[in-house]
Amino acid sequence: MRIAAIHASPLSVPLREPFVIASARMDATRAVLVQVELEDTRSGKRARGLGEAAALPPVTSEDQPDVLLAIEQAARELTGIECREIDGLTELLTGSPVARAGLECALLDAWARLERVGLCKLLGGEPRQLISDITLPICEPARMAELAVDYRSRGFRHFKVKVGKSLDDDIRALRAVHARVPDAAYRLDANAGFSATQALALLRLARGAGLTLECFEQPCARADLEGMAQVAREGGVPVIADESVRDLADLTQVVDAHAAHGVNLKLAKAGGLLAALAIGRRARAHGLQLMCGGMVETRLGMTAMAHVACALEAVEYIDLDTAFLLAEDPFEGGYDAHGPALQMRAGAGLGVTKRP
Repeated sequence: MRIAAIHASPLSVPLREPFVIASARMDATRAVLVQVELEDTRSGKRARGLGEAAALPPVTSEDQPDVLLAIEQAARELTGIECREIDGLTELLTGSPVARAGLECALLDAWARLERVGLCKLLGGEPRQLISDITLPICEPARMAELAVDYRSRGFRHFKVKVGKSLDDDIRALRAVHARVPDAAYRLDANAGFSATQALALLRLARGAGLTLECFEQPCARADLEGMAQVAREGGVPVIADESVRDLADLTQVVDAHAAHGVNLKLAKAGGLLAALAIGRRARAHGLQLMCGGMVETRLGMTAMAHVACALEAVEYIDLDTAFLLAEDPFEGGYDAHGPALQMRAGAGLGVTKRP
């Protein structure tokens, strides 16, 4: 294979509602669309692959301008070279995991298209149906309840609720949502916003209000593994590490500290599909649960992570919902959505195309 061209362009898509978490706010995506054209030097056939490099500062150290610059620099070094494997090509972006994720995804998509197979098959999986949760961002309790009612009417039953800015506001919001959708199940996500004491208090109050809790994602700061371990030990629900696990070394530290029952896999955090898959397989070998999620991404990024989920087979928590949160989506294909059910399509590559 020869890399015929690499192109990067801003991908800024407005959201329906501000996406507010404990550490950040977004009103539009801050991503980069990466397009790679590969040529089969034997046949002369070409295929174009797509990748989304999704930044979410300060959760990611990179922002959109940083990603654009990194991809443009990589393009100058990689365009025209022949390649036999993908992983080595993106080594020059090891300090830029968001950019690396977008470039690797585009390369893999193009490669799979040339091979005329689905990307998940290249990763060792098969297309299947995934059931996603839906995220409720931090906002006024009444508005969160309205959003929950709307999503419940569309079939969503698993709600990821963003918490971590104010314990009092969080419990008011949870009570308001639960009053309107009492049959829902909740996945709390503090985005590293709490101390262990605060996190445990929220769990007690939520249980007292009658909520069905499925897990608690990243209750404490990234480096506070002692606090994470306390919540995992005393909280009574699975703790899922997100910000605390960016690579295999982080995973080892979390396992050694008994700081979580599971890990959230994200392409932009891990630096690509291959790294996310490796972390997922290592986590499973340690007996940990898996969540497959993302930053704030379009259908393109969600589809790419869904292919990783299909390759991993058993995933307890599917969190591939952010395309539903956009005012519009510039992509189509990849999967057919029926409420929370994402039926992955069979076809070459990711199966995602840019709308005209």
